[in-house]
Amino acid sequence: MNTALSWIKAYVPELDATAQEYTDAMTLTGTKVEGYERLDKNLEKIVVGQILKIERHPDADKLIICQVDVGNETVQIVTGAPNVKVGDKVPVVLDGGRVAGGHDGGPLPEAGIKIKKGKLRGVESFGMMCSIEELGSSREMYPNAPESGIYILPEDTETGADAVEVLGLRDVVFEYEITSNRVDCYSVLGIAREAAATFRKAFVAPIVGKTGNQEDVHDYLQVDVEDTQLCPRYCARMVKNIKLAPSPEWMQRRLAASGIRPINNIVDITNYVMEEYGQPMHAYDYDLLAGHKIVVKRAKDGDVFQTLDGQERKLDCNVLMINDGEKEVGIAGIMGGENSKITDDVKTMVFEAACFDGTNIRLSAKRVGLRTDASGKFEKGLDPNNALEAINRACQLIEELGAGEVVGGVIDIYPEERMPKRVPFEPEKINRLLGTEISKEQMLDYFDPLELTYDETSGEIIAPTFRQDLDCMADLAEEVARFYGYDKIPTTLPSGEATTGKLSFKMRVENVAREIAEFCGFSQGMTYSFESPRVYDKLMIPADSPLRCAVTIMNPLGEDFSVMRTTSLNGMLTSLATNYNRRNKNVRLYELGNIYLPKALPLTELPEERMQFTLGMYGEGDFFTMKGVVEEFLEKVGMRRKAVYDPSDKKPFLHPGRQADIVYDGGKIGYLGEIHPQAADHYGIGDRAYIAVLDLPEIVARATFDRKYEGIAKYPAVTRDISMVMKKEILVGQIEEIIEKKGGSILESYRLFDIYEGTQIQAGYKSVAYTISFRAKDRTLSDKEVGEVMDKILKALADLGIELRK
Repeated sequence: MNTALSWIKAYVPELDATAQEYTDAMTLTGTKVEGYERLDKNLEKIVVGQILKIERHPDADKLIICQVDVGNETVQIVTGAPNVKVGDKVPVVLDGGRVAGGHDGGPLPEAGIKIKKGKLRGVESFGMMCSIEELGSSREMYPNAPESGIYILPEDTETGADAVEVLGLRDVVFEYEITSNRVDCYSVLGIAREAAATFRKAFVAPIVGKTGNQEDVHDYLQVDVEDTQLCPRYCARMVKNIKLAPSPEWMQRRLAASGIRPINNIVDITNYVMEEYGQPMHAYDYDLLAGHKIVVKRAKDGDVFQTLDGQERKLDCNVLMINDGEKEVGIAGIMGGENSKITDDVKTMVFEAACFDGTNIRLSAKRVGLRTDASGKFEKGLDPNNALEAINRACQLIEELGAGEVVGGVIDIYPEERMPKRVPFEPEKINRLLGTEISKEQMLDYFDPLELTYDETSGEIIAPTFRQDLDCMADLAEEVARFYGYDKIPTTLPSGEATTGKLSFKMRVENVAREIAEFCGFSQGMTYSFESPRVYDKLMIPADSPLRCAVTIMNPLGEDFSVMRTTSLNGMLTSLATNYNRRNKNVRLYELGNIYLPKALPLTELPEERMQFTLGMYGEGDFFTMKGVVEEFLEKVGMRRKAVYDPSDKKPFLHPGRQADIVYDGGKIGYLGEIHPQAADHYGIGDRAYIAVLDLPEIVARATFDRKYEGIAKYPAVTRDISMVMKKEILVGQIEEIIEKKGGSILESYRLFDIYEGTQIQAGYKSVAYTISFRAKDRTLSDKEVGEVMDKILKALADLGIELRK
């Protein structure tokens, strides 16, 4: 954003600082000045001269000799300018003076051009009359300047006066880098308010009085806002008997300094108010509005609209439009339509100052492929309380410049007024945060020029609505710091107790899961948390299963990503299938990811998120390989008791004879098994695939990383080997449960070392052999003690139908 210093001084009249002082001070208080340009750079000894006499050059057809009154003397100047005549008042650079550049309009030399007296074709010349380009400016800033020739000053200009001052070139244009949170500083008034606070000078806002005739705009125009979410405020006023003309020079120069080309008084007024207040405005030809009505509503999908630049824009229902009684006439906050274009024949105009939803404007500009100065301001989120003041200011300028007759009254659609924010004021916390000792009174003194008021009753700072960046104590601390002076804040050490960072217990368990999986040859995979409802059919999950109660996404990427997963199987099986189809052998993958379990549908609260440790593999290894990985993980997280594997819960997506729930301390912590051949076929896996799923919240609740020291055994162990014959249906887990229960305090360990099924064993039976170790910590065990325990174990096994093998 660019502003002229003279424009800032219009609202801070006591401001007295050099360009560099202004740059440094404003930057230190948070309004960063990127750079500045002095308009009078390299302009020296330039005065207003009046041409008294013109003679032709005796030796040059294209040169003339002028006698020019420069105030205190008459000087002779030879020129080739074709546009001067006797009586004209022109800028004259005297002998020894300096101009910014040449008349060709090329790049300006760094040191300018020094003018010396000399002879032109034998005739002495004691200076030079200047074009606007030689003064370092352009026709954009001075539209009345000739394309080639000397700049002619107004007739009432004082002869001998400082021409640089007369032309308004004793000015500086500053370029600012405004942060996106300071929307108020995208206006001259916002910058001026910051300058006033920085230099501790009075801020004088424009005085906008009542405008308009005795008529009522409601008798002429009707406004309906159908979508108040996207358009929280809409103001409209009317001007009759429009008189298009050039705007005054002071307005043209201020606009040109801000990078805006002056056009005519009406257009310039709307641009001027947009720069002054940061409030974009738009004007419509009243006679072109069908039904003399304005309707603010969304476009329809597939609509095509031609904007003022002649381009056709494709619209959808998310784009907010300005309509008249029959058709669309503008894209709200972006650009008007070709069908409502203002022409030189306009007689009555409708002025619009509205506030539109910033996010919608940004997205709409992207949708239609059009970004304008107006949309650039709207998309930052404007203050709706600024709209009425801005439109009234525009009408005031119209009356002052004689550009038309303002109709009385204003149409103001503002259903929900934005109120000032209240932020708790806690000076002690602010000082602790900054490391300062600034008094409460001094802080309030900083807030006063920023229009931040203090409510002593509630102890809150009331922030005006244009300061949308003030939300919490830290924001107030920033205001204090930037006006107290960042350079004055002392260097302090951080306060508080020093703490050592560490992983949470849950994260430590997750790290062990990764370590064990990768140690066992598994590679980590990551899959989406949102899936297709068809996943449940692929996994053959029954229609009444709780797993089908999934959270539906309101704005899914598509049908295949429309629900949040309730099981981690689909992602793992899809990854295994991808590897299988790419002919990768012996694939092992693991994933740590959440599933989402709603407590009720439709949702009344957020679903429960449970992390699952999922292992999947095909190729080398079998059910027992996967079981070994699970047991290795459980041991590493301190779950050293024997896990029980319960095959009774028949999961439809697992092989009916090769699956089991994993039970620990009476609670289910997961499951493992071979993927059902039909389910594997659904995913295109042509090999036996195995999977294990562990519920990490259950693991975390039972895990421990405490390690207890046990001394080396002083007494010998006694071992017994037993070989048993039993029905195939009997699980070794049942045998181990009996051994643990009947082994008593002297049981040290047991180990399965053989399972045999063959010709020497009766059909339907199997042979199972165990080594059992006994040891006492305080004595050597006798055969009698061990025998008694073994008898208890054998009796319990016999009750189960198990016999010792002969």
